[in-house]
Amino acid sequence: ECFLCDAVRSPKEEWREKLVLHVGKKAFVIFNKYPYNAGHLMVAPIEHIGNYLALDEETALEIHKLTQACIRALQETIKPHGFNLGYNLGRAAGAGLEDHIHFHIVPRWNGDTNFMPTLSNTKVISQDLYELYDRLKPVFERCYSK
Repeated sequence: ECFLCDAVRSPKEEWREKLVLHVGKKAFVIFNKYPYNAGHLMVAPIEHIGNYLALDEETALEIHKLTQACIRALQETIKPHGFNLGYNLGRAAGAGLEDHIHFHIVPRWNGDTNFMPTLSNTKVISQDLYELYDRLKPVFERCYSK
């Protein structure tokens, strides 16, 4: 089972538990459960699509509109200094899930690297995912309605 499909198809009452921030017509936003940094979001098509070239124009446009809203909401809520954005297409490119494409939005701060990944293969995330979800959700909805 695809964890993205499972999350987006779950009842609306379970979206917070599954960290689904928003569901649109063709795409949705979900928190990464194993984030690189606090606020690491993913935007994915609702349809189970593994080939970027198979995205129809409406889905591709919605993914990018949702990405803009994510950036606005993250800027307002947690004030990162920058972002890494992108797809990992294929195992060789680092895709952990190859059959359901998803666009990563990773907030970055000056000096956000430290010794933990080097010494212990561990990343320290200083904010609870559900706490950030609750803070980000109303800001995201306002930003997406613009």
